[in-house]
Amino acid sequence: MAAVPVVSGADASASNGTPAEGQRRFRLKGATPNRVGMRFDPLMPFEEWRDLGPKLAVHAIASTWWLGDWLVFGIAKYDRRYKRAIAATRLDYQTLRNYAMVSRRFDLARRRDDLSFQHHAEVCALTDEEQDYWLDLASAKRWSRNELRRHLRGTQQAIEAPQEDVCGCMVRLVVETDRERRWRDAAMHYERALEEWMVEALDRAAESALAGQA
Repeated sequence: MAAVPVVSGADASASNGTPAEGQRRFRLKGATPNRVGMRFDPLMPFEEWRDLGPKLAVHAIASTWWLGDWLVFGIAKYDRRYKRAIAATRLDYQTLRNYAMVSRRFDLARRRDDLSFQHHAEVCALTDEEQDYWLDLASAKRWSRNELRRHLRGTQQAIEAPQEDVCGCMVRLVVETDRERRWRDAAMHYERALEEWMVEALDRAAESALAGQA
């Protein structure tokens, strides 16, 4: 989606033949954006309009990551001076801080380019392993941000729900990495959190074993 500078003859009046400073506009094929909107060619074919949407979405998602990374860098390098730079952006300070929090939690290698910034924000408070699990699941199932949020809340409610017959004991397992990954893949297949899937699988195995003894 290359931006093409478009300058009218009246605006391109620099003596050296280049567009005068501050007189440049940018246009996409069939569309002309500016800081507050975008105008479209009334004759723009449907296919061009359709193909433009995903490209705009990519830039919208990327710009949020860019702002977050910009702030993380500024906080680390420029101490309190970064607040003056934030004021110059005219963007809401708390919004930028939220962007920075998510950017700090996910280094570049862990960011999914097929998921939105908001997907990553939904799992920001989880551990790295839990984040990877839920993002992998959201990617595989093509969940929207709201669908991911709904599944997260459902799992949390299941964990927090009172269980009269639960004794409150904890079972700790130490297993090989490959086995743990295989279990997570199986849990993902059934759209379950790992712990929930393990309990269900063990219950089924116990019922089968006890039925065989009868």
